[in-house]
Amino acid sequence: MDDTPVPIDDPKPQGKGRPTPKRRDAEGRRRQPVTAPKDRKEAYRQAKAKQNSERERARQGMLAGDERYFPARDKGPARKFARDWVDSRRLPSQYFLPFSLVILLATWIPWPADIRPLVLGYVITIGWPIMMIGVLFTSIFVAWRVKKLVAEKHPKESLRGVGFYAAMRALQIRKLRFPPPAVLPGGKPVPPKK
Repeated sequence: MDDTPVPIDDPKPQGKGRPTPKRRDAEGRRRQPVTAPKDRKEAYRQAKAKQNSERERARQGMLAGDERYFPARDKGPARKFARDWVDSRRLPSQYFLPFSLVILLATWIPWPADIRPLVLGYVITIGWPIMMIGVLFTSIFVAWRVKKLVAEKHPKESLRGVGFYAAMRALQIRKLRFPPPAVLPGGKPVPPKK
């Protein structure tokens, strides 16, 4: 037996400072009354209400930018970097869908007979191919640039799919991007909503 005195300010505390509770007391505190539904319809209603509340909580979390609620395709520092890089720029490819809508509307407008071939000819034979080539080159550039930057900034992250992810995000209208943009064009953070 060691007779050396134990210092008063011993870094290891002895015990937890309270007695261990009895099992019946611990189990009694954990128990909660079970409110089982009376019939199948009530059980279905309760399950549906629970699913709706969980879904709404997840949606609010995604809109707030909480990464815990993001789908697997949007998680990770590489994907966040790709989102922020795309969202901080105005790219020609983000105007593809509005431009396509304008072209579609131009084909439906009842133009006068002498102007119709001229308008549709220019819009469809010149405007549409220029936009498609612009979108193609922008998508290739965005994918290449984002993959290169992610490899530099996050060397341990997988590059698989990051370029395609950034290119597809660049094609979307800014207001419709999901998860919502965290940065404004120019790189400033989005101000919090009131």
